[in-house]
Amino acid sequence: MSEHASTTVPDTDEQHTTDTATSESGTEIESENERTSERQSVVTTGAESVVAALRNVGVEDLFGVQGGAIMPVYDALYSTGSDLNHVTMAHEQGAAHAADAYGQVTGTPGVCMATSGPGATNLATGIADADMDSDPVIALTGQVPTNLVGNDAFQETDTVGVTRPITKANYFAGDSDTVGDVVGEAFMLAREGRPGPTLVDLPKDVTLGDTDTDPDTASLPEYHEITEEPDEKAVREAARVLADAEKPLILSGGGVIKGDASEALRRFAREYQIPVVTTMPGIGSFPEDHELSMEWAGMHGTGYANMAISHCDCLFAIGTRFDDRLTGGIETFAPDAEVIHADIDPAEISKNVHAEYPLIGDAARVIEQMHTEMACTPDANEWREQCVTWKEEYPMTYATPDDEPLKPQFVVEAMDEITPDDAIVTTGVGQHQMWAAQYWSFTEPNTWISSHGLGTMGYGLPAALGAKVAAPDREVVCFDGDGSFLMTVEELSVAVRENLDITVIVLNNEAIGMVRQWQDAFFGQRRMASEYPWIPDFAKLAEAFGAKGFTLRDYDDTADTLQAARAYDGPSVVDAYVDPAENVYPMVSSGGNNAQFALSEDQL
Repeated sequence: MSEHASTTVPDTDEQHTTDTATSESGTEIESENERTSERQSVVTTGAESVVAALRNVGVEDLFGVQGGAIMPVYDALYSTGSDLNHVTMAHEQGAAHAADAYGQVTGTPGVCMATSGPGATNLATGIADADMDSDPVIALTGQVPTNLVGNDAFQETDTVGVTRPITKANYFAGDSDTVGDVVGEAFMLAREGRPGPTLVDLPKDVTLGDTDTDPDTASLPEYHEITEEPDEKAVREAARVLADAEKPLILSGGGVIKGDASEALRRFAREYQIPVVTTMPGIGSFPEDHELSMEWAGMHGTGYANMAISHCDCLFAIGTRFDDRLTGGIETFAPDAEVIHADIDPAEISKNVHAEYPLIGDAARVIEQMHTEMACTPDANEWREQCVTWKEEYPMTYATPDDEPLKPQFVVEAMDEITPDDAIVTTGVGQHQMWAAQYWSFTEPNTWISSHGLGTMGYGLPAALGAKVAAPDREVVCFDGDGSFLMTVEELSVAVRENLDITVIVLNNEAIGMVRQWQDAFFGQRRMASEYPWIPDFAKLAEAFGAKGFTLRDYDDTADTLQAARAYDGPSVVDAYVDPAENVYPMVSSGGNNAQFALSEDQL
């Protein structure tokens, strides 16, 4: 995303710090301090100040990889007897993804750590992923001593320069006395307003340097402003238009979940009987088993969701940036609709889709104010009946011929049937991601954890680790593809070492399936570098890591195999050999018209 919720902080030694944030934020942090352990009373080094700042804002878990330049901070974790739980990851990218998922599940920024140079650059993919999806993450990176910065020292990289375009704010910490305050401010910025990743670069001489200054109460910088209350007149006008609509539709985006507005959305939609479509990041914000749910829209969204968007006359969009995977061609997206767009980030208003009625503010507050201003339930009986008809005309079904291999959709549905509603699902990126989103019935927020904007293969496994650390009492299921799984499979060693009870289901079609599908559809079936002539036995590979491995090939074995994998006390991997010819449908071609979705390859 090119727009950010705040101005990136310059990489100078002077940092913006304030004694208090907005009154609300200040109160919130003080209450967090009271709930967590007492502050470290005296710090002696910059590194100890960093650790104290993390404890002060209530951080409990961290994900990282050791290294030379970040070593003083790790030493402070050891020498101060800190109660922070550090999970040592196999790769820095995995640390960033784990922190990302942790932040989504808990609602508080996940913390990842790495050393300078390759450690920091390995974090970059995960940071960019969090930036695209507005996920709260704070990254702490080691840096060479300040007197060597710019001299091409061993493991030196301009981390601030590299990450400036992919962070909400980043800092070069230049003073042992203020480094703790910088970390506290970065934490606040990562979570307040529109969430996103922040980074603090920590030169080794700063973290080793002496100080007797304790970090102050964490606060937002003076320049940072958040508009939480939308303009009352704008809300009244928007409510009037929505109440008068004959074909009203709510589009619930990821901002509804991040703004803790799912319950407010549900009350609003149910009271005024307005059908609800979600974006992919918004999956779970509205229960998919409710009669008003049209599920999610976009390139591989349901046919009925795309039809509803294409024919509504008023679209109330909340917490979405209208990315191209959702809209297809902008000129054909909701062509007959007056658009009410609510978002906490004014940069998103009319960036992609023009909003006749912009509402800038916190998602929950916008919905509550709209609720107050709605004069009546829209007269939309015919519209609701039409939405039901579309569900009947374009059902999410698939064939299971006896003479064809196991269908991946069947595996997803079978796992969904035997898991609780609050189970957390993580995925990599590709066909398996779409099947998981399409055929798992999501009813709760913060249960769908995936890579959306950046589309990062390999996200699923480290995200599952982060989700499990965040919610140890909840079931965590990772759907992965063979291609995605191979990109971060090393993190299975972490799951075993930490005894994290997760279930990984590899929908193995021996290909980078989505690439193969596109090659077949748009490149004359020229399958270059998308199929694997050989692939590991993932069940045996899991056993080599110390996890429990299972192999699945047949429909009759599916239920028992999945139950056995769930029952194993520790990480398990199910290598599910699925039909390599199966494709993901519905599908809207890139930049196409959402109302003209294809249900088979010959319709593209």
